[in-house]
Amino acid sequence: MLKASSLFTSLFFFVFSGIVLANDSRPADAQGARSSSAGVSGRWIVSADFYGTTIFYQLNLKEEAGKLTGDFARDKLQGTITGNSIHFLAKDEQGGTEECTATVKDSTMSGTIVFTDAGDEAHPSTHAFTATLAPQRRAGPAQRHEFTPTTFYRQFSAANKPVLTVSPGDTIHTTTVDAGGTDEKGVTRVLGGNPETGPFYIETAMPGDTLVVHLTRLRLNRDWAISDDGIVPRGLDSDLAVKMKDAGKSVRWHLDTARGVATLEKPSEHLSQYSVPLRPMLGCVGTAPPPAGAAPGTGDSGGFGGNMDFNEVVEGAKVYLPVRTPGALLYLGDGHAAQGEGELNGNALETSMEVEFTVDVIPGKRVPGPRVESATHIMAVGLDGSIDDAFRDATSNMAAWLEEKYGLTPSEVAEVLGTSAEYKVSEVADRNAGVVLKINKERLQALPAAAAK
Repeated sequence: MLKASSLFTSLFFFVFSGIVLANDSRPADAQGARSSSAGVSGRWIVSADFYGTTIFYQLNLKEEAGKLTGDFARDKLQGTITGNSIHFLAKDEQGGTEECTATVKDSTMSGTIVFTDAGDEAHPSTHAFTATLAPQRRAGPAQRHEFTPTTFYRQFSAANKPVLTVSPGDTIHTTTVDAGGTDEKGVTRVLGGNPETGPFYIETAMPGDTLVVHLTRLRLNRDWAISDDGIVPRGLDSDLAVKMKDAGKSVRWHLDTARGVATLEKPSEHLSQYSVPLRPMLGCVGTAPPPAGAAPGTGDSGGFGGNMDFNEVVEGAKVYLPVRTPGALLYLGDGHAAQGEGELNGNALETSMEVEFTVDVIPGKRVPGPRVESATHIMAVGLDGSIDDAFRDATSNMAAWLEEKYGLTPSEVAEVLGTSAEYKVSEVADRNAGVVLKINKERLQALPAAAAK
């Protein structure tokens, strides 16, 4: 059960500050309206009033001969419907409940939910709510959108107005500025700190779903990048810290797309012949996290993705992210021409980027954290305050993936991970460290897919 006492930390609590209702650019045919004659079976998005703050839940109902089954925020429920009156009781594994009394009229459900915490049964809390059926995927061919950004955001926030509304299957072609806010023409457009292009509102994406971002094109759109000559604190022992005391100066690189290499514009003697292969990537891909607390800045990362700085988020990769606000609100930015493991300098080869991507939605599936898929590997991302904790997060994320996709038991998961895991330290530059667990798809070919639930 979603206990009111853990409101601000639960993954199932989603604050949505009214931006979509006030500024909704979705066409009427995509807003999920249905005739009341269609019954109540289906997936509902519940908007509950918690002391003036709107909290979103997902409600799944199945009606048979006046009986209701399903789940409220993943808690199993049973209930009845008589005419247009609904009553159900959902229970969690600890003994807490959510009791709903509501009516249905014109495709809208409204009423009250009483939350009872198993540890504090004497003080239930009652909250008014409304609910609508989740919008259906738009019919017809996918569309391609050309989007020229004029505003760039520096927070992964659900309060930012969407810049474009798209449907699952649609493709968006756009650009990003670099981490310092400078565009392809060398014009500074916004204060630095990984300014993002977006957010993009994806129709039908609802809390509890998974957003899929397929990066179909990542190309450099200028011939220079900025980095520096320091090493981040996580990479320094006391001796190396003394040697690096004068480091941290900006370094400018030339990007030679014809040769496919980057070279220092003013190399020192020993680096006069040094070059690195160009491998464009995005440091930031993220959805809006639940904004019950303060929205994270665009230098931060977490279960929502964000500033992951994982150097395999390249052209062709698919990024899987949890949806925690209606429309997902997708942000992209922080282009890198190349980056070593971990972004050890604190900056990669920071540059602006031409980006093309396709979006899709997996309804009713919630991933525990970011995931990435390439032509050869599946990759589970762990992001946490220490490398140890990020290592654990990545392992847990991949274990869940193997269980979901192949139906493996814990023992079988351990056998696969123990023989096939490849770990990478993906991020050491920011507040959260990043560790990625990779498995080559060839190792998994012999595994049958799990039966559909």
